[in-house]
Amino acid sequence: MRVVIADDSVLLREGIAGLLANAGFQVMASVGTAEALVEAVSVHEPDIAVIDIRMPPTHTDEGLRAATRLRDKQPGLAILLLSQWVHAGRALDLFRNGAGLGYLLKDRVIDVDDFLEALRRIAKGGTVLDPDVVAALVGAHPGQNALSRLTDRERQVLALMAEGRSNSAIAERLFLGRKTIETHVNAIFTKLDLGPAGDDNRRVLAVLTWLRAQQ
Repeated sequence: MRVVIADDSVLLREGIAGLLANAGFQVMASVGTAEALVEAVSVHEPDIAVIDIRMPPTHTDEGLRAATRLRDKQPGLAILLLSQWVHAGRALDLFRNGAGLGYLLKDRVIDVDDFLEALRRIAKGGTVLDPDVVAALVGAHPGQNALSRLTDRERQVLALMAEGRSNSAIAERLFLGRKTIETHVNAIFTKLDLGPAGDDNRRVLAVLTWLRAQQ
C-alpha cells in the first residue's frame, strides 16, 4: 500500500513513516506543508494520505483544506486525518465526499496494531472515526429524515459503527450479545433503505447517511 504523510512535526512524521515502513507500507513521501502534500500526491499517486490538520503557515486548518481539495480531484484517494484537534464543520464537508476516510486524534492512538488496522480499513473504503470526533460530528438531531426511524439503541450502534467497530466490538462495548447487535445492524440497514449488498459496503453507507444528516 502506497502512503504519503503530511505533518509539520518532523519527528512525528518520520516516526509514522518508520512505523509504516516496518509494517510493509510503501511510504512514498513525508512532507511538512499542505502545498508539499498536494504536490506529493500528484507525483506519487498514493493509495492513502495521512494528514495533520494544522500545518504552516497559519497552523489552523491547512491540512484539512488540502484534504478536501485532494478528495475533490481524486475521489479514490483514501485519507486519514490525524490531529490533536476536532474541526467538526469542515471535516463534515470532507466526510460527505464518500468512503475511504478516517479521523483519529493523535493523543488517543495508543495501540500500534489498531492504528495500522485503521489505515488498512480506510484504504479499503472503510470509515474510521475517533469517539470524540463522532461526538462532535454526530449529534442526535431531530428531523424528518431516514435517521428519525432509528431507535435510541440503533443510534448508539450506528455511532459505534462510525468509529469503525465490528459487531463483536460493539457487543462488548454495549454489554450485549453479538446476535443482538447483528439484529440492530440489520434493522439499521432496513430503516436506512440499504438493500442487499456486502455488509462492509452497507456499513460505510449507513455511516455516511448518518454524517450527511448532521449539521
